[in-house]
Amino acid sequence: MILGVPRETYPGEFRVAATPGVAQGYGKTGVELIVESGAGQNAGFSDEQYVEKGAKIASSRSDLFAKADVIAQVRTFGANAVEGRVDLDLLRAGQALVGFADPLGALDRTEELARRGVVLLATELVPRITRAQNMDALSSMATIAGYKASLLAAMHLPKMFPLMMTAAGTMKPAGVLVLGAGVAGLQAIATCRRLGAVVRAYDVRSAVKEQVESLGAKFLEMDLPAEEAEDKGGYAKALGEEFYAKQREMMLAAVEENDVVITTAAVPGKKAPILVTAEMVGRMRRGSVVVDLAAERGGNCELTRPDETVVQKGVTIVGPTNLPATVPHHASQMYARNIANLVALMVDDDGALDLGTDDEVITGCLVSKDGAIVHPMVREAIDATRGAAERGRTD
Repeated sequence: MILGVPRETYPGEFRVAATPGVAQGYGKTGVELIVESGAGQNAGFSDEQYVEKGAKIASSRSDLFAKADVIAQVRTFGANAVEGRVDLDLLRAGQALVGFADPLGALDRTEELARRGVVLLATELVPRITRAQNMDALSSMATIAGYKASLLAAMHLPKMFPLMMTAAGTMKPAGVLVLGAGVAGLQAIATCRRLGAVVRAYDVRSAVKEQVESLGAKFLEMDLPAEEAEDKGGYAKALGEEFYAKQREMMLAAVEENDVVITTAAVPGKKAPILVTAEMVGRMRRGSVVVDLAAERGGNCELTRPDETVVQKGVTIVGPTNLPATVPHHASQMYARNIANLVALMVDDDGALDLGTDDEVITGCLVSKDGAIVHPMVREAIDATRGAAERGRTD
């Protein structure tokens, strides 16, 4: 089997789907790795490093697509609508495409790939089960996002995070509130604690209380109606607006008393829930900071603007949409290992591509095959969208 890794074309995307470190491993499993020239440059990996580890450098992008059985990207066409379109004519029926694809958000692009006969495997949909942990790219990238969000908050805050006892007086530590204790939230908690802040955290899942407290943070408990916050695949799901309204009401005081709020609540394919309202921001102290990791999905803060930093009533609101790409070296190392472990399930004992498996990891992230959408959640989302459109035409 030949695995092709092209250069990423999404603006500001500096990660790469394979690193020299995983190239040697591919050779041991019978997979031939071909990399587009310059694909790893922005992440600190030269063409020579790939060749030293047994990979080949493609003469052109079109040559890479023509030779590869599987194309591995960070952002496939689904997550790269404009620049990614030029690759459509390079893809062929039966060819597998692996990477972030936004299958539940970019339904039209997902269907377009299916119509072309492309076998799409979306890394966002890798099941969150124990044996798939080393393939869970979403969690890997969330780890980096949580770390970098903490640094952004510290940079924008006109205070120091730690308690400082100096000859000039004692400086109180900054207070940080982390909303959402998933992978990104837990990493943000850990990083802010290491920086010396006093950290509090909240999550709709009370089961994460032990994890929060193990990192030295205080878990905020709210008397809210119990709702199942995860789907069967282990991913967050949207809750009712009545729940979010009650949650915002009870969260007002917690937001007001902290210097920094880091929000991490995102639901695949859905608009992010509003957790921090304009009213809450208005009651925060001047100089306070909100870092919204759900900015790409509309934001958890009502005032967030994706990829912008805005100041409202003295409060700085940061809305980054692709933080992992700002740490491309280690982000690429983590992502490349995720992809390598996933690809290993797609190869038979002779090194040939085999997607006829019933492996739950493959079936969990397989979106399209043989010209059809085969993932139940994506199929359901497409049917619901079409149904809504038809009802709109008849009204």
